[in-house]
Amino acid sequence: MSRVHEALRRAEKAMAGEPVPDTTPRRPAPSISLPPMGGVGTAVAEPHSLQGLLDQIEEVTYHPSREALLIDTAHPDEAPAEEFRTLRTRLNHMQSLQPIHTAVVTSPSPAEGKSFAAMNLAMAEAQLSGNYTLLCDFDFRRPIIHTMLKIPRSPGITDYLLGKAQLHQVIKRLAGTNLFVMPAGEAVINPLELLNLKEVKQLLDRLPSLFNWVILDSPPLLFAADANLLGTLCHGTILVVRIGSTTIDSIRRAMQSLCQNNVIGIIVNGARRGELYSKYTYYHSYYSPKDGEEKQEQAEEEEDDED
Repeated sequence: MSRVHEALRRAEKAMAGEPVPDTTPRRPAPSISLPPMGGVGTAVAEPHSLQGLLDQIEEVTYHPSREALLIDTAHPDEAPAEEFRTLRTRLNHMQSLQPIHTAVVTSPSPAEGKSFAAMNLAMAEAQLSGNYTLLCDFDFRRPIIHTMLKIPRSPGITDYLLGKAQLHQVIKRLAGTNLFVMPAGEAVINPLELLNLKEVKQLLDRLPSLFNWVILDSPPLLFAADANLLGTLCHGTILVVRIGSTTIDSIRRAMQSLCQNNVIGIIVNGARRGELYSKYTYYHSYYSPKDGEEKQEQAEEEEDDED
């Protein structure tokens, strides 16, 4: 009853125009503790801006292995470089039409060139001014990017996900380029279970705010479920097939294994240079400014001889 009498007294004072003190009991404000951005179990928050992250990233020498078969920035007229620049142009056009910033590069089976395609595509994107590109080795089963680029495997992605390293510690910048690399990290027993952590989605959702393109190398579709899972977390999937190796049935089963239809392109690898690049080589040799008019006259004479 005391509460009723108190309410009546407050109502009378309000009608008389007297100030009414607020005696309503209030609960204390809850204490909210936000988790850090540095992975599971880490205590230091990461910088939220690209510049803040760049200031902490270690720069390493760009000295790739010959076996990597990376495009040579010093020879932009070579045919493989031109093919990847064409692919870059198409992807950047798609990006201008819809928000595509993360792409998984995979293949139906092993030895079809997925890592080769992922590295060269990332390098081609990074050649554009200000186009910061991140290459991530999510093939925890058989990582190879660190070997091809001659950088340490750890700390890497698995170390970050397990809370053993901060984000800026697992990213390396190749000196003289806009290309950043996240190696696989230390070996883990259950890669698929690690990829199911919520931290993976949080990481892939955050990286596009730091880099214009995030290219992921992943295991083959028909040999592990890793690429299927990563495909659901990224904006698109690029499938790599090899002439004379990949079968139609493998491509069909690989496409069916994807959890969603987000395949944005197919790279055909293994074409013979003589068949694919003969006209391209002729075009650039014909119009090369270094050779001048003598090269053009020689080409015209060869055409006359053929006639």
